[in-house]
Amino acid sequence: MIIVLKSADHPFSKGTIFVTRFAAALKGTLLGIGLMAAFGASEAIAAETVNIYSARHYDSDELLYDGFEKATGIQVNVIEAGGPELLARMRAEGRNSPADIYLTVDAGNLSIAEKQNVFQPVASKILDARIPAPLKSPKNLWFGFSTRARIIVVNAKKVDPKLAVSYEALTDPKLKGQLCMRSSTASYNLSLLGGMVARLGAAKAEGWVKGVVANFARQPQGADTSLLLDVAAGACGATIANHYYYVRLQNSKIASERAAAKALTVIFPDHNSVGTHVNISGAGLVATAPHKTAGIKFLEYLASDEAQHIFGNANYEFPAVASVPRSKELAALGKFKTDPTNVSLYGQNQATAQMIFDRAGWR
Repeated sequence: MIIVLKSADHPFSKGTIFVTRFAAALKGTLLGIGLMAAFGASEAIAAETVNIYSARHYDSDELLYDGFEKATGIQVNVIEAGGPELLARMRAEGRNSPADIYLTVDAGNLSIAEKQNVFQPVASKILDARIPAPLKSPKNLWFGFSTRARIIVVNAKKVDPKLAVSYEALTDPKLKGQLCMRSSTASYNLSLLGGMVARLGAAKAEGWVKGVVANFARQPQGADTSLLLDVAAGACGATIANHYYYVRLQNSKIASERAAAKALTVIFPDHNSVGTHVNISGAGLVATAPHKTAGIKFLEYLASDEAQHIFGNANYEFPAVASVPRSKELAALGKFKTDPTNVSLYGQNQATAQMIFDRAGWR
């Protein structure tokens, strides 16, 4: 059973929707008491539970929760909201927070939570063996369970793909007036630049930003999907987007979106040099987790073959576990080299990245 609570139902839910499977996630609160009254205490509280605060907003995640429940018998309770709202909620709840797991997208967002002392370290042989070192906190405070490549996508009728084989190539004056980008405040752009700062240093990273800004077709706007559609329509010649937005267009039920995908050429940047920038979806065990053992089991489940297949097949994210085969849709993209930079550096350099963007006029 899933109960959807609108923004008026909770003081921390401004502008968001909170989802909870049962009242156990909110035991002791007025909301939890209300839910238990509605459904009965025996139905609302299971013998063993794990409470997840999730800033991921994918319907496919229900498959992960259901799979974990079936595999372990542990009941999953989920509250969904934006990352800032969930972090504010945990701060307000303090030591009495029911949260066991904080789940979100983007390594930068995980670093923000780490700086707020949200997590506790996890000792797990399973996670050590299955999650590559570049995809997790060096302190084992959080772990990446899926990856998303930040690809370059071009309309070959407007831009020769040979001019966009690397991130650096996007600064070429030949691309003047061809680039459409989303805002610099978008977490994926902050992480991309944060990775460049780690690899190249701040000065060279700023030179890259200035070069890209000089080639803008317009001021930054939109999100990855709308940018892909704009490039396909010829409004601009190239953009940067997460790979799965392109795959979604390819497999869309809407004919015009499938046609848009056919008009696009996908490039995995720097394939023959440092490798393509990748980001993650990840999670960690909350420092005050009331169900620590169940929480660790959930993290370990996310690294299982079953869960890794769900990430790849349901949402077109690349599995974090190298031994897990890619879905047919992802395999069709071809193999590519990934940048080995530890994703924790994206968040560490986030403030520097934002200052660079601001100075260069990438709003």
